[in-house]
Order: sequence, then C-alpha cells, then structure tokens
Amino acid sequence: MDCPLPNTSVLILTDEAEFARVVAGCWQAQRKSPDITVLDSKLWRNYDATAHDLIVVGPISGRKHHDILRSLDRQPAVILCMSADARESEELRVRYPRVLHLQQREDWTHTLLLLAGEALRRMEALNAAKQAEREAAKSQHLATLGRYMTDMKHSVNNALTSMIGNAELLLLEPGQLSSQSLGQIRTIHSMAMRMNEIMQRFSSLASEMRAAENASQAETEAADASVASNR
Repeated sequence: MDCPLPNTSVLILTDEAEFARVVAGCWQAQRKSPDITVLDSKLWRNYDATAHDLIVVGPISGRKHHDILRSLDRQPAVILCMSADARESEELRVRYPRVLHLQQREDWTHTLLLLAGEALRRMEALNAAKQAEREAAKSQHLATLGRYMTDMKHSVNNALTSMIGNAELLLLEPGQLSSQSLGQIRTIHSMAMRMNEIMQRFSSLASEMRAAENASQAETEAADASVASNR
C-alpha cells in the first residue's frame, strides 16, 4: 500500500526506539516511502511540527500524552498509537476526538498504514477545498469589480467625452496657449483617447461574455427540456 502523497513528511514522536523502528520500517518497505523524522519527547518542547503532514505519536514516558496532544491540537493529521491495556487510552480518546486513536493489537501496523492513508487523503481534500474557497472568493471579488465597472461605464464614457471635446476645442486655438500648455493639452487629449479605447474594448468584452452566458444558459435549458420530454 503506497503512501497517497509522494512528498509526504511524517513525524514519529515516541520515547520507545523499537516503536519508531517498526513504524518507519512499515513505510520504508513500501514502493513510495514518505520523508520520516523520529523525535523523542525531550526534543519535542522546542520543535515546530507544522512542517509535517502527518504525526504518529507512540509510547511516551511519564504519561506526557496530554501535553503532547494538546500542543498538536491544530495539526490536521495525528495518529495516537497506544497499547491495548493503557489506562489513559479511553481518557485521551474522549478528550482529543480529532486525533485518530489506534490500539496496538494484532496486525496494528497494517491498520496504521490504512489510517495514515485516509488521514493524508482527508488532509489533501481539505487543502483542495480551502484552495477552491480562496479561488471562489477571488473570482467573487473580480466579479464585483467587473459589475462596478459595468455600472460606471456610462459615467466614465461621459467624462472622457467631455475631456476629449474640451481638449479639442483648446487645440483649435493654439495661438492663445503657450507651447508648454499646448503640449500638456495634447497629452491630456492623447491619454483620454487611449482611455476611451480601453473602455470601448471593455464594453465589447462585456457584451461577448453576456452573449456566451446567454448561449450556455439556452443550451442548458434545451437539454433540460429534452430530458423532461423523454420521461
């Protein structure tokens, strides 16, 4: 069973060297192995776990699981492996429901790989959903800006027409202006003409988009009508 994310980073947090060896060996035996880091509880206090996609917590000395799991509250994927007879297992399960709890019974390493795969796939799906939300919000902002520009198009065109007209009137009597003023008016006229071209292109693009939207809607309505008539 391959790791679902080829570039996954896994942290194994335990004070038991044999646990770390067994868990790391399970992944290293796969065709695609994640990047694995092993850490004990002594080094954990000043460690930044956010760089890892998945954290597997094994046996910890001194019943420090509460402190460790509390510090991992914001991590998206955490698996806690406890021995079947651990007294604090049920208490941890109740207090930290977001953590995936696994008892070390027979064939527990196979179950660990299954849980890890599901946790990583869930994390990947959540990240994709968040990215989609960001893209949707960005599209919404652009749509709002587009609607505002469409609403203001008439006012902007009027303002540009006035600027161009007044500039042309002044340019018809060049003798009343200094060479510097004449140059400035020509610049104003040129920039206003350029802005007018941009607004005309925007108007054309808006019309094309509306036509495409109407055509798509018509196709959808025709398809729905066809389905309804065949029932």
